Amino acid sequence: MQLFDWIVLIVTLLFIVIYGAWKTKGSKNVEDFILGGNETPWYVVGLSVMATQASAITFLSTPGQAYHDGMGFVQFYFGLPIAMVVICVTFIPIYHKYKVYTAYEYLEKRFDLKTRSLAAILFLFQRGLGTGLTIYAPAIILSAILGWNLTIMNIIIGLLVIIYTFSGGTKAVNVTQKQQMFVIMSGMLITFFLILHYLPNDMTFSNAMHIAGANDKMNIVSFSTDPEEKYTFWSGITGGFFLALAYFGTDQSQVGRYLSGKSVRESQMGLIMNGLLKVPMQFFILLTGVMVFVFFQFNPVPLNFNPNNKIIVEKSQYKGEYHVLEKKLDALSEDKKVINLLYIDQLNQDYDNPILRKELVALSNKEKDLRDRAKEIILKADIHSETNDKDYVFFHFILNYLPKGLIGLLLAVIISAAMSSNASGLNALASTTAIDIYKRNLKEEKSEKHYLNATKFFTLVWGIIAILFACIGTLFENLIQLVNIIGSIFYGTVLGIFLVGFYIKQVHAKAIFSSAIFSQLTIFIIYYFAIYIYPSGEEKLGYLWLNFIGAMLTIVISLLLQWTIFRKQKELIIN
Repeated sequence: MQLFDWIVLIVTLLFIVIYGAWKTKGSKNVEDFILGGNETPWYVVGLSVMATQASAITFLSTPGQAYHDGMGFVQFYFGLPIAMVVICVTFIPIYHKYKVYTAYEYLEKRFDLKTRSLAAILFLFQRGLGTGLTIYAPAIILSAILGWNLTIMNIIIGLLVIIYTFSGGTKAVNVTQKQQMFVIMSGMLITFFLILHYLPNDMTFSNAMHIAGANDKMNIVSFSTDPEEKYTFWSGITGGFFLALAYFGTDQSQVGRYLSGKSVRESQMGLIMNGLLKVPMQFFILLTGVMVFVFFQFNPVPLNFNPNNKIIVEKSQYKGEYHVLEKKLDALSEDKKVINLLYIDQLNQDYDNPILRKELVALSNKEKDLRDRAKEIILKADIHSETNDKDYVFFHFILNYLPKGLIGLLLAVIISAAMSSNASGLNALASTTAIDIYKRNLKEEKSEKHYLNATKFFTLVWGIIAILFACIGTLFENLIQLVNIIGSIFYGTVLGIFLVGFYIKQVHAKAIFSSAIFSQLTIFIIYYFAIYIYPSGEEKLGYLWLNFIGAMLTIVISLLLQWTIFRKQKELIIN
């Protein structure tokens, strides 16, 4: 980090915070603070929806995910465009018809207060954790690589968001997310083309794709029906569809974005924009990670991308073993470079040499073996070490290979993404707490100003809670997976409640409430015994299926319970 990088980073972040607070100061009432006065045009709705989902975790973890596992993760998003169409046709018109502040307000109108409160509480719990992670993700990487204190980093990022979200509510979130998305996509595009520029001179983009393909990084679609496989076409089109339907259709952090639209049509156009652009955007981010992989076929790589692990080993009795592995990896890197250059030369002569392809795969397997042995040494040095380094791959490239100024811009990208997602989360948490919990259970009437101040107060409270969650967070196999796992545990049940509310008019409050409780408890059990207790890669069920199972359980059990209730009522009438 040079002086110019610090200037770029600080100026970018301060501009976003000050502009957001200045542009949206002085909300007059709760409607203005939560719904932005229903003045948001469709393209801002679309950008805001995309920015809310595209947290720092997206730009830290996704390239690392592609570096290690290839492009297959894109299948996670296959169900998203279909979900956008369903939400536009059903969810948005109903929300606007009932003129709700939050998604959960609709559930009381359709069912009862208990069902509304249950859905709101499930949302508050999982979104509170998720919002903490959006702070924690960039903070832990920045602290590890730049040597900053983790707790201080969590507090700084959290406070930056609290300032303008507290000041302007939904308007501030929408206004700042335009700038944040511009910074984010500009930084990623510049980085992608720089990676291509850094590749050997006679290497074309097509050659790079061949090298990635030879190393199994370009397996985009899998039609496997194995439920243990995390990402397949089938899990994406079903589990991914239900997750997207739940997230964009029932999660207040997203619902609040399009409820602020000028009209039903503007809200729908914003979501369709997201549906059209989201999969290509994630494909591009994954492709950037694959290009980083290709880049490191010609440049030295560390045994473990997490710099903390190197420090831990250097202070232990195992540093000698680690140095031996480092020398082997250096020699292997030279071999990889030579074989890859030969492979490119053959490709330039329109010949895809199968022998060289096999050699590349063999070298990649040897490198993987060295990395696995390094992880064993790291754990021997400190049993509490986090050996997974997927979230550090892209950061390692940024800090070691990008020119001055661009490092500051990419750090601004990561922190901006954290701020945009965190701001939406805080705004949604405060809105839900104020409207669905506080206002609904308050016995006496209060003024609009009172509820406005209450919503601002809850913004501050949830900001502090999110910072606390971030301070006690721990790394999982991969942060982007952790966020989606947390969502998958809760979203299915909540989605099931909404789907019954929208489409099955015969089901009443008692049946849906009981089925939701049963469904959520069942999902906890399934998650524990099929996923949690197994090491990474050995799970008995891909976590995306939890969304489908949770929604189906809620729907089917509510129908059975309602049928039982009707039958008993009929028997009473006959008797």
